[in-house]
Amino acid sequence: MKVVVLGGYGVFGARLVRLLVRDGHDVVVAGRSEDKAAQLAAEAGAQPLIVDRQGDLAGLWALAPDAVVDAAGPFHAYGDDPYAFARACVAQGVHYLDLADDPAFCAGIGVLDEAAKTAGVFVLSGVSSVPAISSAAVAALAEGALEVDTISSAILPGNRAPRGKAVVESILHQCGCPFDVTIDGAKVPMRSWSRPDRFDLGQGMIRKAWMIEVPDHRLFAGTFGARTVLFRAGLELPIMNYGLAAFSWVRGKLGFGIPDWFVRLMLWLAKLLWPFGTDEGGMFVAVTARYPEGWQRRVWRLIARAGEGPFIPAVAARVVLRQPDAIGPGARPAVAVVSLAAIEAGMADLAVETERVEEGLTPLFVRQLGADFDQLPGPVQQAHQVYGPRRLTGRATVARGTSLLSRLIGVLFGFPKATDDIAVTVTMTPDGAGEVWERQFGDKVFRSVLRQQGGQMTERFGPFTFVLGLHVRDGTLQFPVLSGRLGPVPLPQFLLPQSIAHEHAEDGTFHFDVALKAPLTGALIVHYRGTLSGEKDRAAA
Repeated sequence: MKVVVLGGYGVFGARLVRLLVRDGHDVVVAGRSEDKAAQLAAEAGAQPLIVDRQGDLAGLWALAPDAVVDAAGPFHAYGDDPYAFARACVAQGVHYLDLADDPAFCAGIGVLDEAAKTAGVFVLSGVSSVPAISSAAVAALAEGALEVDTISSAILPGNRAPRGKAVVESILHQCGCPFDVTIDGAKVPMRSWSRPDRFDLGQGMIRKAWMIEVPDHRLFAGTFGARTVLFRAGLELPIMNYGLAAFSWVRGKLGFGIPDWFVRLMLWLAKLLWPFGTDEGGMFVAVTARYPEGWQRRVWRLIARAGEGPFIPAVAARVVLRQPDAIGPGARPAVAVVSLAAIEAGMADLAVETERVEEGLTPLFVRQLGADFDQLPGPVQQAHQVYGPRRLTGRATVARGTSLLSRLIGVLFGFPKATDDIAVTVTMTPDGAGEVWERQFGDKVFRSVLRQQGGQMTERFGPFTFVLGLHVRDGTLQFPVLSGRLGPVPLPQFLLPQSIAHEHAEDGTFHFDVALKAPLTGALIVHYRGTLSGEKDRAAA
């Protein structure tokens, strides 16, 4: 095939050019820089072409290409008519692919579907790490699943991966911006570059990543029937990750734009840090689902070495162009358009290792309570069958103590203010062998982490950890506090808060009732009670 790669001398475009030349295609390196196009073409054994996507395309069409790949970007900045170039390709009867990771651009490519079918060509957006490779992995991992709960993915490049201006601009553009994430069947607002998590790529490589918006968030819930779709990205150096996280928080509060000089400054700073870290990066895709053999978490993970990580975003386009006749005409995001086996075959000549792992899942409360879990009423059991993020919503009343000690403790732990009626959301998220609980009363949020330790259930609020005597009595789930510590220092019994907390069901509805009293005085700290239900439970009802 004759393939034109627009932006063919960029970070990812140049690697796609080299892969396509290896595969025997007649490749054209296209872009606005004559020097850069000519240099790469000479090195790779391709042909240069000077062309501006927004200008006169006569020179491009004179070459009579079979396919054009847009590897230029940034795709969020394509103006009021973002699909003008793709439309021009369709009009010429030329297949179009792009490496877009912008969610709106990728998800909206279907506007060209009818025209592409009429022309007998395919138009694919997001033929890159996301959503093409990530969706291929999800499709393979979810094969045979009876229901899909959670899809969680991450991209984790090594620090010595090259960074182009378009890549840096794309990261900064969405940093701090709000977007919606599907969590337990509901759309939940999120801030880009927030909520970090850790990912195990195998072979001792564990990296942190932060939530960002990618096409997967808009496409995977519908395509795979997933109740939760999460995607994160992280850089290798903590100073860069936490710097972006801080920048995200500030920009989220102030909402300022990203000037070109700032993009260039950040690119310069990133290049200064290039000698640190490694040239090893990875990708992680996990599917939590119910299979005929039970609930499992299946993972596909990749490690790229020898600085070949930047080839990964180009692999999906390589695979598509190896068998273009297998792609039907029409315009659509590149979701599950090629198989994971084909993707892995497309990496065979790269310094890349992949593997799949799987584990059976048993929720935390089921493990802790054992056979007693079955004594709980249905709504309470459902609330604690946490295989992926579980989001419960309802109403509550809150009473607060008035003593000085009670008020101080209430402020320290972030408990909500007193009210007769307030909206409440509780999100329980699996975290390794435990769960993170986030309780939101109105706009007030406080968090805790529950874990099994030494056969007992613990709950940590910041530096305080309490051992809970979790048990079932008369169909209710009881949460008494047995002991506690501040960091590693045990707290004497007289300094422990008194906890009177339980969960039960009435008329098929989940109820919670939590009262905490101050140590020494026994004065009320906080008492909140109410009802909760999940989106899935409401749908079933």
